[in-house]
Amino acid sequence: MGQPKQTSSVTPLRAMSRAVSFAAFGCLLLSQTAAFAQSASSQPANSRSAASQDNRATNNAASAAGFDGEIGDTTTPQADGAATANADNAQQRPVIPDAQAGDDITGSILDEDIRRLNTREAPVDEALSRRRAAESASTEETPGIPIGTFVLRPSVTQSINTETTKDGNTTQRRAFLETDAAATLTSDWGRHQLTVTSEGAWQKNVSGEGEEQPSFKINSDLRLDLPDDTTAHLIAGYNFYREDTDDPDAITNAAQQSDVQEFSAGASVQRDFGILRGTTALALTRSIYSDAKLSNGTTVSLSDRNQTAGTLRGRVGYELSPALIPFIEANIGRTVYDETQDSAGYERSGHSYGAKAGVEVDLGEKLKGEVGVGYEMADFEDSRLSSIDTATLDASLLWSPIRGTDVNLDLQTSIQPSTTAGESGYVSHALTTTVTHQLRDNLVGTMIGGVIWRDYPTDSTINDELVYTAATGLTWNINRYLDLTSTLGYELTTRKEGSDSQQWRAGVGLKLKR
Repeated sequence: MGQPKQTSSVTPLRAMSRAVSFAAFGCLLLSQTAAFAQSASSQPANSRSAASQDNRATNNAASAAGFDGEIGDTTTPQADGAATANADNAQQRPVIPDAQAGDDITGSILDEDIRRLNTREAPVDEALSRRRAAESASTEETPGIPIGTFVLRPSVTQSINTETTKDGNTTQRRAFLETDAAATLTSDWGRHQLTVTSEGAWQKNVSGEGEEQPSFKINSDLRLDLPDDTTAHLIAGYNFYREDTDDPDAITNAAQQSDVQEFSAGASVQRDFGILRGTTALALTRSIYSDAKLSNGTTVSLSDRNQTAGTLRGRVGYELSPALIPFIEANIGRTVYDETQDSAGYERSGHSYGAKAGVEVDLGEKLKGEVGVGYEMADFEDSRLSSIDTATLDASLLWSPIRGTDVNLDLQTSIQPSTTAGESGYVSHALTTTVTHQLRDNLVGTMIGGVIWRDYPTDSTINDELVYTAATGLTWNINRYLDLTSTLGYELTTRKEGSDSQQWRAGVGLKLKR
């Protein structure tokens, strides 16, 4: 049998009686309120004075919270009698100390937080309380280590890896331990902000043969919040790495490629002029190359590659809306080598020029970044080295199609000078896509795909090259301080002439973070 049909227990008649009862109760309440208001208006002046004091205390609190325009400017003048009564009451009340009036009543602590341009770093105990309400363990930020007015967040990853490299008919295999260390130091200031980031990798072969690839870099960025909608950045950095064997400028059959040190410094100023936004930036880079070691024990000096480069850049943007800012940009650069001529007798110092137009997009968490198209050219002091010019297409976009999934697209066009005798260089077109997806609350998957096209001039003796890369990884958050990581990667370099090269790499490790 079917279930009986459910009906409401409130009949129309009963509903009407309830409505009448509510109306009668409302009339009674209004009449009592009116009587109370009339009796309040007949109170002596002292009572009105006390009410006025309460109102002023309320207005002060509202003013401290930022409502001056709503309450503070609507003061009603009082009668002479009421003012006299207020003065008498003021003499009878105890005086509030300045510290209490400044903190407990006016709310100056709240004012300080409102005036801060940087979000205050939370203490450890507050971070622990927030952890219980965190949406995802994988995206949760560690509390860090307070150091004065800074917060340090370090991490160390220890992994064991295997690598197989095939170049033509030559195959090399190795197993190695890798230690990766990273740290972020952030200031906790009310104005301005200093951020220092560093990361490094150290490798040690435990079996097989193959070149170890150590690396280290550190970058600092000091943001200065200046008046008149002006923001300045002072940056400095250091980058150390070992040149890759597949690099076009690498020494053939070297047992150990050159160690490269790069020192960088720069400054930029950005200012808003209403709907216009102007940016001027200067960047300097100093590159130093060590000797390469050959398999027979001898070394090859690469000091002729040491150079200093500087670039001056200017940009003007037009704010159609906070989410859409078209811009135009121009840059000019100068590269000076320590030695006037390299080992082959070529003068490689020169100039570079570039311009592009594009648009900045900021749609919050869904989409942000910029896209630009332009033109770039580089020429050299040696007339035997032909100039290189190319159309450019640059893009840097961060897209989140659904919650828990981030897609990072990076497209870059650049001119890379060469050290091969008679060669000016090549144009590099690099496309990299990174997809990060939260599989579970404490499990994150990452996929990386990329391609680099090394486009040499038509009169070059070197053929174009294509480099394909693909990698995937999983990160399991065991707890807020410990992660289990795993990676698998593949790289393929194809050449029109000569043998192709391949590289496989896989590893698993533990990441400790604070």
